[in-house]
Amino acid sequence: MFIDIDCAQEKKYNQNTYGDYFLSKRYPDKDTLIAVLSDGLGSGIKANILATMTATMLLKFVEASANIKLACEVVMNSLPVCQVRKISYSTFSVAHCSEDGEVKIVEEGNPKFIYISEGKVVEPEYTVIDSDTFKNRHMHVYKLKLKLGDRLIFCSDGVTQAGLGSSDLKLGLRRSGLIRFLLEKIKDTPDISSSELAKFVVRVAINTEPDRKAKDDTSCCVIYYREPRRALIFTGPPYHQEKDNEYANEFFKSSAKKAICGGTTANLISRELNIPVRCDIARSVGKLPAVSHMDGIDLVTEGILTLTRTVEYLENGFCEKEKNAAYELMQFLLSSDCIEFMVGAKLNQAHYDPNLPIEIEIRKNIVKKMAKILEDKYIKRVTLRYI
Repeated sequence: MFIDIDCAQEKKYNQNTYGDYFLSKRYPDKDTLIAVLSDGLGSGIKANILATMTATMLLKFVEASANIKLACEVVMNSLPVCQVRKISYSTFSVAHCSEDGEVKIVEEGNPKFIYISEGKVVEPEYTVIDSDTFKNRHMHVYKLKLKLGDRLIFCSDGVTQAGLGSSDLKLGLRRSGLIRFLLEKIKDTPDISSSELAKFVVRVAINTEPDRKAKDDTSCCVIYYREPRRALIFTGPPYHQEKDNEYANEFFKSSAKKAICGGTTANLISRELNIPVRCDIARSVGKLPAVSHMDGIDLVTEGILTLTRTVEYLENGFCEKEKNAAYELMQFLLSSDCIEFMVGAKLNQAHYDPNLPIEIEIRKNIVKKMAKILEDKYIKRVTLRYI
């Protein structure tokens, strides 16, 4: 099973930063993932500091398999004290997930998470650990066994308290209201991704407010156990030309979504498999070459220029109006979970054309950088294979 995880957030209206903080890290060698959602006291910079410290420290403690009670005590005692309220406080939810479905959860102060299985809410048992230092703080510890299709939804109180005091919802949206929206959404779109479901929850919370403005920092994290979406990208000709046909057939027969990045690579596949390449001039946007079409291939783009621009989009965000070939490649990558690159090791003289921009790196370095961004920022599982 693949662990699909994402978080959507909205900061409190008129604040410059988020008072909630989300942190996650995937460990491919152990087939595990750790995620932390923390809500700092108040809002703005002070809350952000509290939440960031809490999430960062807890992830490191869980990563090191530390005693959870000791870890929580250390974190709570380490937070800086607010000069106004004279207290230090940050709520949190921690999830340690394995791809076999084993999940351990520790919550303190955040709204109770929602566990949805087969279209129904499951209320699991838990144990309570009382804090020795803070008598009013209690950690709830859960041990779950999830199966394919199960979801976990975590949120800050900006979601459950949305609309608090309004004429329609005097007590706010509450957990029960959120559950109602979630079950309806999942029933309508059973394969909805974690990213889309998290965004949906945040939208529901904000739309619940009478003036459609977030009255508190609003965050939602979704964990979804499902079959992985696989993608295979072929870029650059193989080092040994006599193996062109072997690699072309291997690529084409893969059951994963397939993309080709590079004119030389596309011509190689076309030649070896007798599949024509058709350039779509109508989809030529901006300075990048247009995408092309090949039967049986999901996406065909130019090579170095498009890869380089895609790295920029992944790193800094997409800020252009034109949806060019790099945008399409970025969407192809982000809609996949397990991404494999077949990187040809043959030298391509086009990379050294003096007319090309000086900042363009050689193919191997671009793909390495792209893989790191996909792993670190987007929590994808990426493998590089040089041929």
